[in-house]
Amino acid sequence: MRYKSEQKLELQAKLFETYPGLVENPEISKTDLMGVVTSLGYDTMPWFMIAGQVSRGVYNVKVPTVIPTVAKVVPLTPVQIPQAIVNFDKPETLVPAKDENYVPFGNHTDLEQIIKAGLFYPAYITGPTGNGKSTMIEQICAKFKKPLIRVNLNMMSDEEQLIGAKTLVNGNVEIVEGPVLIALRNGYTLLLDEVDAGSANTLLCLQPILEGKPYYFKLKNEVIVPKEGFNIIATANTKGKGSDDGRYIGTNILNEAFLERFAVTFEQQYPNANVEMKIVKNLMKHYNCEDQDFADTLIKWADAIRRTFEDGGVDETITTRRMTHIVRAFSIFKKKDKAIELCCNRFDPQTKAAFMDVFDKISNPPPESVNLGDDASIEIPKYDTITDAYDAATTGQTVTPSVVGPTLTSDSVDVNI
Repeated sequence: MRYKSEQKLELQAKLFETYPGLVENPEISKTDLMGVVTSLGYDTMPWFMIAGQVSRGVYNVKVPTVIPTVAKVVPLTPVQIPQAIVNFDKPETLVPAKDENYVPFGNHTDLEQIIKAGLFYPAYITGPTGNGKSTMIEQICAKFKKPLIRVNLNMMSDEEQLIGAKTLVNGNVEIVEGPVLIALRNGYTLLLDEVDAGSANTLLCLQPILEGKPYYFKLKNEVIVPKEGFNIIATANTKGKGSDDGRYIGTNILNEAFLERFAVTFEQQYPNANVEMKIVKNLMKHYNCEDQDFADTLIKWADAIRRTFEDGGVDETITTRRMTHIVRAFSIFKKKDKAIELCCNRFDPQTKAAFMDVFDKISNPPPESVNLGDDASIEIPKYDTITDAYDAATTGQTVTPSVVGPTLTSDSVDVNI
């Protein structure tokens, strides 16, 4: 055979690794040389390595200027990564952790009564993103130590994922039940999160289960009777009619028969200023970044933007979830403006600039009037609402105020912010 260049390098590396003394004394017997050759799976004398014959069966090998080395293959040691395995036979593993910073609001009391009752009473919760719909259910279940299975739906969710399917386990075909049947069989609360993002056709498989009656599971040829305590609660950004304004891309128009099987529908809005203040202050205390002035500014800022959003002045708003993001950013970076900016980067440049400008004006409000002398003064209007101030700040339009702030003179200062 004719050795290729990579085979030559391999032979040289192996030879000098096996007999390192060849560097000083390059003599080697044919037997030893061929032993190296055959160990690599070859059978031809490597004449390219021979400088000359010393005696019968003994050769001088060529010592290269740079001796190649054999690449060391280090076997990979499998790393055992600990996994948090949910044991559906142990209900305590499914009870959500209690959040000490949680503040009840909105429909909390009504949903608490439903979950506490333990009756089958499907509920549909609709409302804008980031206002605590799912968290509310988790914390109610945590309070009453109720096992909860949360399923996040999307267009790819199918009947097999929800109900159950055949699968291979250690080479054997087994039937694995999905989260819906597990909750049904064990009497757990089932949370269908973002239900309006699921396929309308897929969700039809839940209709018999939403009636609270025994369910026939055809894969096992078994009728499963709902255990006491089983209930279904769904959360969504829409009422199952799709998203007209395009804010919730991916939501679907749901089947009317599916929606009709929910006994009650709750509309969840963002918390009022007092509740949101408690949420912000609890988080600030938890993250050791308490700042009452910043908390006050955040609440006024979010209120101004939400009012403008509701009036159609902007296409985006500040959610309660985003308020919690800002508090965490503030705890990390210790800078108010940076926390606001980083958490507003998700918006388009114009919206971000407008939101930052409103925050700046609320943080540093101008005086209502400044007297420059006996005959000259600059009057700055006192707006009726934060929305008017926001409109003026972001659009440059003149808003006629119902009240004009007091004039500052050298004898008195009276500023009402």
